[in-house]
Amino acid sequence: MHKTHLYNCHLEAGARMVDFVGWHMPINYGSQLDEHQAVRTDAGMFDVSHMTVVDIRGPQARDFLSCLLANDVARLQTRGKALYSCMLNQAGGVIDDLIAYYMDDRWFRLVVNAATRDKGLSWLAKNGMEYSISLTEHFELGMIAVQGPKAREKVHSLLPADVVEDIAPMKPFSAILHDEYFIARTGYTGEDGYEILLPGEESCALWDSLLEAGVKPCGLAARDTLRLEAGMHLYGQDMDEDVTPLESALAWTVAMKDGRSFIGRKALEQQMESGIERKLTGLVLEGRGVIRPGYKVATAAGEGITTSGTFSPTLQKAIALARVPVDAEGRCEVEIRGKLFPAKIVKPPFA
Repeated sequence: MHKTHLYNCHLEAGARMVDFVGWHMPINYGSQLDEHQAVRTDAGMFDVSHMTVVDIRGPQARDFLSCLLANDVARLQTRGKALYSCMLNQAGGVIDDLIAYYMDDRWFRLVVNAATRDKGLSWLAKNGMEYSISLTEHFELGMIAVQGPKAREKVHSLLPADVVEDIAPMKPFSAILHDEYFIARTGYTGEDGYEILLPGEESCALWDSLLEAGVKPCGLAARDTLRLEAGMHLYGQDMDEDVTPLESALAWTVAMKDGRSFIGRKALEQQMESGIERKLTGLVLEGRGVIRPGYKVATAAGEGITTSGTFSPTLQKAIALARVPVDAEGRCEVEIRGKLFPAKIVKPPFA
């Protein structure tokens, strides 16, 4: 299995390590609940160095991404501006979701899911053959996400004054490149903060400095409860190659008004014309219990199934994302261990 540059830091912090898509990653450092609450009330940090960072360079970089992505990279005109989008197959299914950063007209940076690295890179290479571009994966970088209401304040206290001067006025969903630091005001928790890319050999020093500043190490378990409370999707559960963005509450990431010919567009147009039969929505359990992925959902409009589920530390209730008939609304029932439990259909985010 692969190890991130922070592997020894996790062991020193008492992390319980697990296999996550071929990487040694921390599931928690003792208490998932404490880690979750630290991000909601103060600041927590995550090792996300397993994510795939790819630079696309060349005179046709924008043309390539205009064809590759369902969202429109023409919106990216300011250096460091970020765009969330899906890569689709010809049937409109989601190959991966990613963030694209505009660096200049010849350079875009993509951050792609670790679980989809191989097929994502293959798809990039296959479709990039007709364009004058180069693809460069950055194995050498470490990546630390610092999230929470006090995250930016604590990061600012540790970085050089000239770096802080650059990032302090930065708006959400944008980034700056300062020497060897790439700092983005993005995240996967529903809280403010930064995702910091830096040379891997320097990542442990930053991690230790954040520890000393009172930033709590957080593992995959807290990351999952945080992202689900925020209504954020997980690839492989809430969307995949068999469902389109229109069926996954991601229609807002599809730009159709520009007339651009992108991969999967025709399939989406056909689906829009015929109408979708399923939608992704939120569920809140009304009684005690915990919802997990794959549970059956009974609605007045027909059956559905949960795609993600957990117990929300913030709401103190079980929550889930579920794919249900498009007309489903109001109350429903979730089958847990052979019994039906009442729940309510809601629109995320949950907290």
